[in-house]
Amino acid sequence: MKKLINAPDDLVDEALEGMALAHAELLRVNAAPRFVTRAEAKGKGKVALLSGGGSGHEPLHAGFVGRGMLDAACPGAVFTSPTPDQIFEATRAVDGDAGVLHIIKNYTGDVMNFEMAAELAREAGIPVEGVLVNDDVAVEDSLYTAGRRGVGTTVLVEKICGGAAEAGRPLEEVAALGRRVNARGRSMGVALSACTVPHAGKPSFELGADEMEVGIGIHGEPGRRRAKLEPADRVAEILMQPILDDLPFEPGDDVLLFVNGMGGTPLLELYVVYRKARAIAQGRGLKVARSLVGSYITSLEMAGASATLLKLDDEMLRWWDAPVHTPALRWGT
Repeated sequence: MKKLINAPDDLVDEALEGMALAHAELLRVNAAPRFVTRAEAKGKGKVALLSGGGSGHEPLHAGFVGRGMLDAACPGAVFTSPTPDQIFEATRAVDGDAGVLHIIKNYTGDVMNFEMAAELAREAGIPVEGVLVNDDVAVEDSLYTAGRRGVGTTVLVEKICGGAAEAGRPLEEVAALGRRVNARGRSMGVALSACTVPHAGKPSFELGADEMEVGIGIHGEPGRRRAKLEPADRVAEILMQPILDDLPFEPGDDVLLFVNGMGGTPLLELYVVYRKARAIAQGRGLKVARSLVGSYITSLEMAGASATLLKLDDEMLRWWDAPVHTPALRWGT
């Protein structure tokens, strides 16, 4: 194992310390329990957005804390859900008397711990709504989930709901918007290599030099099948076809196309995949109205990519285009 770390037990805390130092104008880190909030004072009368999950998926979620997206993020240990007390204390820290929206990826530990934290918050008088993201078309159940996994659409929910919350929309409306984004988003991923969890010290699975894992999860969970490595254009077809088959896209629909790197794939290669994925979408009569390309929801150093397609409506477009100022996404400010 070759990693730029000091000790596995210190990795997450030291990374958060570095992140806070690098982005002091944007972020504050609470050490115990561990959570990240905006540096600016919480907005009174504004719905707060909170998400979280295991570390190792950066920039998700702490990299999306800032104006126009999240108010707080709760990082767990690597590939381990944050605890209920982390989530509850972060919820209390960012509540501005308009309620808090929890954005939850569909992994069993995340769901359970966010539900427990929401109950504690409601008992403390804080209105809480939740949006469950379950957009992965690869498998219905996996090692970490009951039902579909939450992957790329998570980033889109955080951005679109963040824009609406920043504009002062009420909790119920922001939550309904997030659920609509999830319902209209679909994702699929492929891995070219495994990742190594620092505490494990060895790759999470083995792939031959000429193999790829189709339908991989963001923790290295098995996908639909193992296949021989294909050229980028064929990989884009393998990713896009199940997405297009799963949601009833219609010719003329506006869509957002998101091609995401899993952590170890260069941006150069992601643009090659995006080029073909866009052509496939346009070949189905879809209008690619917005795009996002980069490594935004990763799996440590795993090589691979995922594609996400979101069927847009006018409200989603409005809030996607709204200004955002976070460590990982920044426009319009």
